[in-house]
Amino acid sequence: MKLVLYSDVKALGKRGDVVDVADGYARNFLLPRKLAGEADKGALAQLDAQHRAQERREAQELSEARDAAARIESAKISIKAKAGENGKLFGAVTNADIAAAISSAVSIAVDKHKIELQRQIKALGSYPIEVKLQKNVVARAVVEVVSA
Repeated sequence: MKLVLYSDVKALGKRGDVVDVADGYARNFLLPRKLAGEADKGALAQLDAQHRAQERREAQELSEARDAAARIESAKISIKAKAGENGKLFGAVTNADIAAAISSAVSIAVDKHKIELQRQIKALGSYPIEVKLQKNVVARAVVEVVSA
């Protein structure tokens, strides 16, 4: 019997998969628990429409992430921090500080956990950063730390 899975079933498949199972397994386990439904023309058409909608959403999100990456890379990101006479900071610049600076510079909210630093920022100067916006989209920028 051909079925469309409505949710993930261990050792059978993931949500949205079309599977061929024994009649008894379908009637006694999958159908009563609403884990699957019959794979008729309507269900397959609905499944196809859901896949197309998901692909459109993913393409839109990828496009938005690339636009955001371009805006972050082209922006001048500067952070004011208190420093001593030799340029050493009182404390350090954190990922949260960088996220706030990006937000104010380009109006894009960035999660502080998505920001990667090569080393801690404890002095005035320019530092390269990477912001992982999506799985394959990384924005590379330079953060300028200036004296307040």
